[in-house]
Amino acid sequence: MSHRPFPGRRSVLRGSLAASAALTLPTALGAAPAFALSGRPKAGWGVQTGDVTTDSGLVWVRSDRPARMIVETSATESFRNPRRWHGQNLRAFNAQVPSIIQWDDHEVTNNWYPGEILGDSRYTEKNVDVLASRARQAFSEYYPISTLRRPDGRVYRTQHYGPLLDVFVLDMRTYRNANSPDNQTTDPVGILGREQLEWLKRELSRSRAVWKVIASDMPIGLVVPDAGDGKPNLEAVAQGDPGAPLGRELQIAELLRFIKHRRITGTVWLTADVHYTSAQHYQPSRAAFTDFEPFWEFVSGPLNAGGFPANALDNTFGPERVFLKAPTVANVSPAEGYQFFGEVDIDGDSGELTVRLREQDGTVLFTQVLQPGRVGQ
Repeated sequence: MSHRPFPGRRSVLRGSLAASAALTLPTALGAAPAFALSGRPKAGWGVQTGDVTTDSGLVWVRSDRPARMIVETSATESFRNPRRWHGQNLRAFNAQVPSIIQWDDHEVTNNWYPGEILGDSRYTEKNVDVLASRARQAFSEYYPISTLRRPDGRVYRTQHYGPLLDVFVLDMRTYRNANSPDNQTTDPVGILGREQLEWLKRELSRSRAVWKVIASDMPIGLVVPDAGDGKPNLEAVAQGDPGAPLGRELQIAELLRFIKHRRITGTVWLTADVHYTSAQHYQPSRAAFTDFEPFWEFVSGPLNAGGFPANALDNTFGPERVFLKAPTVANVSPAEGYQFFGEVDIDGDSGELTVRLREQDGTVLFTQVLQPGRVGQ
């Protein structure tokens, strides 16, 4: 648990901060579960404090049941006039901000695909399909996603937000083909699977929203390798060949062609996965495949994960990297920065869509304003 501000600098003795933690059963946060234990919560694993400075500190505690953590801080070891802090910034965030959740690889294991058999000796269960099934159950118990209650357990869905916005949430993990060099000239499965691709085309054509945001768990024109087994396999859509579409690019080409020919306007792609932030503009005049209308793709996240250098661009769909911020070395600790998130606002009067790419502290790094109904922006 992290809090700012703690007591002021003048009231803290040489940058040190005394702290104690207690646990209480949740009250207003909801009734205790049916399996609740009797008595007060216990923290048999102890309490840890770390990274204590003159104005902040980190406190961890683990209890034997759901509970609320209360932390008291004092400027002196005698704990005179302590200040009390109620736990879970995350809990407050989740209570105030509705979320649209989609899964990718790390909900199961790195870069997984259906039918994969792991060679990692650390896993006693090697069948990724079994691991994915277990992960899906845990995912549905942790996150409020109605589609996971369907018999097919699918994650892809459409979220409607009135006349200005529809969000199309993709699942580029469950229905994909195996990771490979991805240079085949025909690919019926691709990265979406045929059923999901047809659903997306149908839903886009039905949408009357001004903006149609495609929440894609993987980028379109960034080359994301999968070198886990020592082979030159690819993890996302692009495979580094700047020519005509191959492999998974064939599905994306089919989708982009459909959007153009059906005259579907207002599509914007939001994605993450690659551990930095950037903005790409896709333009047919720069591309090997030209049968599509220009569009934007904005990349940010994931939060609280190592930062990685920028991925190479694949010119099949003509991306231009308009903005980029990424570390120059791999797996930079979150404590060193390179943590990003994006913000999208739609003006209720003009219909303008504004994207801001921000750093962890909220600093705006890049802003792009898009006009409704305008092709080629």
